[in-house]
Amino acid sequence: MMVRPCHLLFALGMTFAVRTVLAAGPIEVTRGQDAMVFGNCVPSLVVENRSSQVVDFLQVDVAVTLENGQERTVELKSAYREGVLYPIQPGGTATLKQHLDTSKALGVACGDLRSRRVVGTVCEAAGGVSCVPAVSVQP
Repeated sequence: MMVRPCHLLFALGMTFAVRTVLAAGPIEVTRGQDAMVFGNCVPSLVVENRSSQVVDFLQVDVAVTLENGQERTVELKSAYREGVLYPIQPGGTATLKQHLDTSKALGVACGDLRSRRVVGTVCEAAGGVSCVPAVSVQP
């Protein structure tokens, strides 16, 4: 059986593509600096895109337990979802922030935050498709 050069090139290309996807790392999200804005604590997260995919939009919903026992959810986003996107390139970093003009402020100082846990993530690549690599979050 004779192997045609075009078949060999296709097989090599597919092998390279599979290795590239498998070699891609996760999208890692870690705790960023808390900031006081207009008298309210605004948490943030730092994203490191270790994947080979461009991330157009990333949102992490964090449930925050306050000192008084109340729990509130904060949406931390890479950009306004319906506005201009700020893509996170492979190997790049970005900060996820709470947009106080579209979500309710926590209404407490940063010292009043007792704990945090992730309750949801949204990760979209170009064209609005879900991100292929895993999103690892350490709030």
